[in-house]
This record gives sequence, structure tokens and C-alpha cells, in this order.
Amino acid sequence: MDSSRLLFAFGITLFAGLATGIGGLIAFFAKRTKTTFLAFSLGFSAGVMIFISFTEILTEAGHLMQLSYDHDTAAWLTFFSFIAGIGLSAAIDKILPSEGNPHELKRVEQMHPEVRDPDKPECQGRRVQRRIGRGVRDRKLMRLGVFTAVAIGIHNFPEGIATFMSAMSDVAVGISIALAVAIHNIPEGIAVSVPVYYATGSRRKALTWSVLSGFSEPIGALAGYFILTLFKTDVSLGYVFAMVAGIMVYISFDELLPAAHKYGKHHVAIYGLVSGMIVIGLSLILLG
Repeated sequence: MDSSRLLFAFGITLFAGLATGIGGLIAFFAKRTKTTFLAFSLGFSAGVMIFISFTEILTEAGHLMQLSYDHDTAAWLTFFSFIAGIGLSAAIDKILPSEGNPHELKRVEQMHPEVRDPDKPECQGRRVQRRIGRGVRDRKLMRLGVFTAVAIGIHNFPEGIATFMSAMSDVAVGISIALAVAIHNIPEGIAVSVPVYYATGSRRKALTWSVLSGFSEPIGALAGYFILTLFKTDVSLGYVFAMVAGIMVYISFDELLPAAHKYGKHHVAIYGLVSGMIVIGLSLILLG
């Protein structure tokens, strides 16, 4: 196994995971949520992941399957593995506690009471009061923040596998997936940092928890590494790649596009989706 490719795959997976920390920083230093930018970016990420899943990863899975099976059998096995990847992501979603659901978006206005719009439910967070001593002021909010961090960590584990495996297969595809996952992790970092900040009044603790929630991505990369180590045959990689495609398609339709729409920018999200497909399509042709 190429050590330089291995380090590269781990490196970009770590980068994608730590983007949750970028969300934490945005929550502190921005006064308002850039809804148009986030909606376009999330749509763009979905476009990249959907396009790559169907045109690159799933196609590669089918080619690997055909090395061991006839055309029809390979097509069925690729399809079932793709569905299994979707099922895995759906199962993870199902077992997550609802109060820590990473799909519940937060806005940076919640961190700055002076610019909150009281007519918006998402901006009706608690006012940060003066801290008396140290420790947690609001245990319920702290529990919510920690649950959100853990839920995002569990949720992002298969994304780490997908990013790592994509990078090991193709550098350009790996970079594209890593950037898409990183963009997707920014709102999740905000979702962790807001309740922790309200609970403790500590920016450091809020940022720490938002960063920690992203570490499941490199842990997923480790799982991907062991998969490559244990199952070195082409057909095994075919199963894995088809499942990775399923995971990424599920992420796109269950997380990225709904999150973009929740920011209230439906058409902007669609423009981002189409732009992502166009950009990644041209990139793969020019770099291929």
C-alpha cells in the first residue's frame, strides 16, 4: 500500500472532520448567519457528492465486481451493496437520540443577543448571562450540546470511511469529497458550539466540543484502512465502493439538501446543486 497515498487520504479526512471547528469559530466571530452562502455551499456539496457517487464510485464498484462475476450478477451485487450503504446511514440516523439530532440547525445570531430577531424561532435562544464563578450554568443545555457533539460524531463516522476510501481510489475524487464533507460539517460545528456556549459561557469549551465532534472522521478513516488491509481482493473493494456511494447519496439527500432548504434559500440551494455537478464534472474531465 502506497504510504504517501495513505498519508494523503488520512490528511484530507482529518481536514474534513476538523471543519466542525470552523463552524464553532464562525459562531463566535460572525454576527449574522450568511444564509445565502451556506445554502449555496450545502447545495454545491450535495451536487459534488451525488455526481461523484453515480459517475465515479458506483461505476468503479461495478467494474471491480465484473472482474469476478458475470455482467448481470455484478450489476445486482453492486446495486444491493449501494442500497446497503444507504441502509447503514439510515440505521445510524434512526438510533441517534432526537435531542442531539445534528439536523437541528443553529444560527450564529443565537450567540449574539443584540442582533437576534425575536420573531424568528431559531433566534430565540437564551441570553448569555454574566458568569458567577466557573463550571456549567445550565446542565440541560450542556447536555444538549454534548449529545449533539456525540450524535454528529456517530453520524460522521461513515463519512470518514467514504472520504478515506475515495482518496485511496482517486486523488481528485478524494479531494472533491473531502471539500464537500468539510462544507457540510461547518453548520454542524455551529450546532454543537451554540448550546455549549450558552451552558458554560466559555468560548473555549464550545470550540473544543465542536472540534471533538469532527474527530470521528479520521476514526472512520482508520476503519477504512483496516477494510483495505483485511479485504484486499478486487471484489471486496467493489462491495465497499458501492456502499460508499450509497452512504454519500444518503448524506446528500437526507442532510445537505434539507439543511440548505432550512436556511430558507430553496432556489439558491438548487443553483448550488447544479453548480457542484458542473464544476466536479468539468474537473474530472480536465484532470482525468
